[in-house]
Amino acid sequence: MGFEEYEPVSTLVVPENPVKSAKFPFVDIHSHQWNVTQALVHRLVAEMDELNMATMVNLSGKGFARSRSEIDAQAYLNSMIRRFNGVAPGRFIVFTNLGFDGFGSEDWVEKAVAELETDVKNGANGLKIYKSLGLSINDIHGNRVPIDHPDLDPIWAKCGELGIPVLIHAADPAPFWQPMDARNERWLELKINPNRKRGPDNPAPFEQIIAEQHHVFRKHPKTTFINAHMGWMANDLGKAGRHLEEYPNVNFGIGAVIAEFGRQPRMAREFFIRYQDRILFGKDAYNKEEFYTYFRVLETADEYFPYYKKYHAFWRMYGLDLPDEVLKKVYYKNALRIIPNMDASLFPD
Repeated sequence: MGFEEYEPVSTLVVPENPVKSAKFPFVDIHSHQWNVTQALVHRLVAEMDELNMATMVNLSGKGFARSRSEIDAQAYLNSMIRRFNGVAPGRFIVFTNLGFDGFGSEDWVEKAVAELETDVKNGANGLKIYKSLGLSINDIHGNRVPIDHPDLDPIWAKCGELGIPVLIHAADPAPFWQPMDARNERWLELKINPNRKRGPDNPAPFEQIIAEQHHVFRKHPKTTFINAHMGWMANDLGKAGRHLEEYPNVNFGIGAVIAEFGRQPRMAREFFIRYQDRILFGKDAYNKEEFYTYFRVLETADEYFPYYKKYHAFWRMYGLDLPDEVLKKVYYKNALRIIPNMDASLFPD
């Protein structure tokens, strides 16, 4: 029997309080929905009601259209916004995305800024930056585009001027760059998904890509950023706290890192209480049943319960038992403050 097959049934007998609906209405600030149809919206709303999700933020406003022409991408975005608003007004917020075709040409910056302004005018309420920036985006000469490339400065500045947040995902977990051996916590994930393994300079060191992201935060203090996946610092909450202290314009999204909190409940609880104004609930890949683990970690004092993906977390979870006021901020109050044009009537106070 190998590690992949070893899945022991716990003999521990402790109180169990599974949670299938959040204690308070919440905003999922990190979701991805493509090819939005009326049937999809109806299904999502029904599931959102079960979960007590008041608002879903769809970060894929231009979906895969971001690699198409500017006109096609904007038509895709506008169609999505109309569909959401027409079928379920107030329940969905859409972020736009950047297209990098022609990056490095003389008119790219001017066109990108104008497109961003148009997208916001047409109903986009934020900008989502995919991890491809810094990893796979190249300019017209074939060179990697760093996250802090000077040609992107007008974009970050324009977001600040327009009053919209930038949710930015940089790099992958650091272990993807480390040797794939018995000491690597992500060994199973890398075995299952070998394409996620990176060499030391593929395409740049992890530390360099993250430093580029932080440089953008420093250069644009008037722009609000949401650092997706806690900037891969959820495993080092001391470092995460120093990050928030250094960059007052940055907030953390907790999508895909709940397993890190679940294995350090005392330190994580202290972190959430201390930085309760800077943390936003987010899930990333949409799956209704997976939200249950998030609720249980955040809301209960349960001990030693399973996570839903062994290759993310082969350890067990412990609940943080967060105070109600902290939960409210993480679930919806911080999002209401940061993201414009949300329907505040969907929330209790």
